[in-house]
Amino acid sequence: MSNKWKALILRELLSGTKRFSELRNGISGVSQKVLTQNLRSMEEDRIIERKIYAEVPPRVEYFLSDLGNTLRPIIDAMATS
Repeated sequence: MSNKWKALILRELLSGTKRFSELRNGISGVSQKVLTQNLRSMEEDRIIERKIYAEVPPRVEYFLSDLGNTLRPIIDAMATS
């Protein structure tokens, strides 16, 4: 959790599974490139997971992994502060 974007991505995913466009719309000021880089980094760290549907056009959804869900109390505490 090295930057503000990752915290904002986590905040968005706390409410459930989101598509890329939903994440981008929910996080004001983030560029597509920065969002993509942070999602990939969080996926490598196993904080989030990505599900790809074999459709045309392809649909991709992001959600918190089991490890990511362990961060829920911390994010909730930060939100109430």
